[in-house]
Amino acid sequence: GKHVMLEKPPGATVAEITPLAAAAGASQRTLFATWHSRFAPAVEPARQLLAGRKVTSVRITWKEDVRVWHPGQAWIFEAGGLGVFDPGINALSILTRILPGTLLLREAELSYPANCETPIAARLLLTDLRGTPIRADFDFRQTGPQSWDIDVETNDGRLSLAMGGSVMRI
Repeated sequence: GKHVMLEKPPGATVAEITPLAAAAGASQRTLFATWHSRFAPAVEPARQLLAGRKVTSVRITWKEDVRVWHPGQAWIFEAGGLGVFDPGINALSILTRILPGTLLLREAELSYPANCETPIAARLLLTDLRGTPIRADFDFRQTGPQSWDIDVETNDGRLSLAMGGSVMRI
């Protein structure tokens, strides 16, 4: 009987989501599938600012401590647990909101802990259709301050999103 927000992703297949959508419709409740990071306060202003600029490169640094965010939770490194892509998808959700167009994964280096099925760290090289270089570094081994930053170089200077899209610096 409650409205529901699902994220990261709401299911592995469309078949897994169909019963959820049917249940929401039958109970006249909202089923909102989204990524919460897209709603961070600086994301929309960044998108609007970048719409009028030529992006020349992007650097994502998304590093957090799995022991802080998922203490003792083995599921995060089991099949389907997403590993470092659990926080990394937050960065990608912001990236796909602030940059128009299609992104292409060109190269990936994944680091797996022993006896785990999902990565603890990832380095991704992406481009958009214009060939703009985009580098993403995700790491679940961060200690101390956590890093949730996206730096965008443009023809008119740098735009930085910090603290998971909460702060914008130009």
